[in-house]
Amino acid sequence: MNAPNPNLLPTTISQYLEQLRQALGGADPALVQDALYDAEEYLRSEWAEHPEQSEAQLLASVAGSYGAPAEVADIYRDTEVTVTQALRAPPRPPKRSLAGKVFGVFADPRAYGALIYMLFSLVTGIFYFTWAVTGLSLTLGLAVLIIGIPFAILFFASVRGLALLEGRLVEVMLGERMPRRPAYADRDQPLMKRIGAMFSDPRTWSTLCYQLLMLPLGIIYFTVAVTALALSLSIALMPLAEAVTGRPSMVWWNDVAISLPLWTMPLTIAVGLGLLLLTLHGARLIGAMHGAIAKHLLVRSG
Repeated sequence: MNAPNPNLLPTTISQYLEQLRQALGGADPALVQDALYDAEEYLRSEWAEHPEQSEAQLLASVAGSYGAPAEVADIYRDTEVTVTQALRAPPRPPKRSLAGKVFGVFADPRAYGALIYMLFSLVTGIFYFTWAVTGLSLTLGLAVLIIGIPFAILFFASVRGLALLEGRLVEVMLGERMPRRPAYADRDQPLMKRIGAMFSDPRTWSTLCYQLLMLPLGIIYFTVAVTALALSLSIALMPLAEAVTGRPSMVWWNDVAISLPLWTMPLTIAVGLGLLLLTLHGARLIGAMHGAIAKHLLVRSG
C-alpha cells in the first residue's frame, strides 16, 4: 500500500496520523508516541462534538486551529527542545581540566538520580517480576476456561500500563526521554483486531522481557549501590567509630586487630571520598546504560 502524500490534506483521521508519523520521521520514538496520542485524542473529541461532519470536513475545519500534520510535527519538535531546556539543570561551566571532569560528578544530578534508581530497583524489580510471572502463569492456567481470554487481555493491558509508569521513573531519575502518553492504537480498526494487534505488537513482549529482566538487574544494581556506599562511609568514618566504640577498626581472619588513631581520619576520609567518587561515576554509567535498555524495550520504534 502506498504511503499517503504529505502534501495532500488528509481526509481521514488515520491518514492524518500517518502523515504526522511521517512528518516526525527521525524524531525520538517517545516523542512520536506522545504526538500521535495527543492528535488522535483531539481529533476524536472534536468529531464526537460534531458528529454531523464527515472526517474530511472535520479535518478541513481543524486545519487552521490544530494545524496540518507537518505544522504539528514542527510544533512538537520545537516544544520538545523548549521543555528539555527548561527541565534540564542549569549548565555548569565547562570543565576544561581533568580534575574538573573527574570531580564534577559530585555536582551532577544525573549521578545521584541514577544512584537512587539503583537503590529502588530491587523493589521495582521484585514487583515487576512477580507481576509478570504471576500474570503469565494465570493466563496459561485459565486458557482452557472462558474467563481466560478476558483475563489475558486485562493482564497484557496492565503490562503496557506498567511500561508507561516505569518510563516516568526512568525519565525522572535517569534523564532518558520516555513516552508520557500511552501507545497509539488505530481506533478505526475493530475491537478484536486492536486486541490482536496488542498481542502481536513486539513492544508488548519486549515489555514483558524487561519486567522479567528487572529482577536480576535490580539485585545487581542494589547490591552494587549498597556495597559501594557502605564501603565508602565505613572507611571514611573508621577512626571516629573506633574512638566512640573503643573497639578496633579492623579485625583480620586470624584475629589480628588493627587500630586507627583519630589523627588518621583525614586520610580515611580522603579514601572514602575517593570510593564515593568512583561510586557516583559508576552510577552515572549504569544509569545511562539502563536508560538505553529501557528505551529499546519499552518504546516502540518507528
